[in-house]
Amino acid sequence: MKVKVIPVLEDNYMYLVIEEHTREAVAVDVAVPKRACPLPGALCTRAWRPNTGSHLDHLHLPNSHPFQLLEIVGREGVSLTTVLTTHHHWDHARGNTELARLLPGLVVLGADERICALTRRLVHGEELRFGAIHVRCLLTPGHTSGHMSYFLWEDECLDPPAVFSGDALSVAGCGSRLETTAQQMYHSLVETLATLPPETKRDEDDVPTVPSTLGEELLYNPFLRVAEEPVRKFTGKVAPAEVLEVLCRERASFERAAEPLQPQAQALLALQWGLLSMPRPK
Repeated sequence: MKVKVIPVLEDNYMYLVIEEHTREAVAVDVAVPKRACPLPGALCTRAWRPNTGSHLDHLHLPNSHPFQLLEIVGREGVSLTTVLTTHHHWDHARGNTELARLLPGLVVLGADERICALTRRLVHGEELRFGAIHVRCLLTPGHTSGHMSYFLWEDECLDPPAVFSGDALSVAGCGSRLETTAQQMYHSLVETLATLPPETKRDEDDVPTVPSTLGEELLYNPFLRVAEEPVRKFTGKVAPAEVLEVLCRERASFERAAEPLQPQAQALLALQWGLLSMPRPK
């Protein structure tokens, strides 16, 4: 199992999972399927890829610039058949519609009917198969009510399994609770994701970002440590779901205190992300 990590937007990623024997590929969270025109000031730097002795060309723009998913599919010589979408938010699903138009017959899977171009709705515990790659679908509501995480492993492979958790779980944190109760979010984080094998990689490390394993997250992620005394003491609560509720509230308060983007900066980001169109010359 080979995973290509594709930076998109300002601080997000989509993934291309390749079954190396059949050369079938599955994309995860397609925010932007094609690359927009390069902006002035783009820089291409060379980053070191750990443990391989090779280099990885990495494109840096003023904020972000999506790599072209279809370019990578062609370069890898694989057949992209399926999209797995964790949740319906535009920064994880907006590219589905265009990708489905460009690739007739593409299957788009997820657990929420609000997902763009969805062809079939998944249920919790459902298992999929792509060659030697197994996918277990884990419903993890919290950030959204229909959030699905994907646990992947390969038969007779020494590499550890991986989980694509979308905005349910991040390095030392988790996504904002938007549509469910704290109890549901606690169940998703602690009773579903945290019970996967500790060596499971949270997403992947094909680019120099901040990869982690679930074992590491259990050591330092407070949203997974809601039953521990220091975290309970900080929140003043005992019940795990109530502890989680306070942590989410404290995090939201911290985020509100951050300086908001000026309207001009917001417009520039929207233009770069493809939410606005360039004016046509008259």
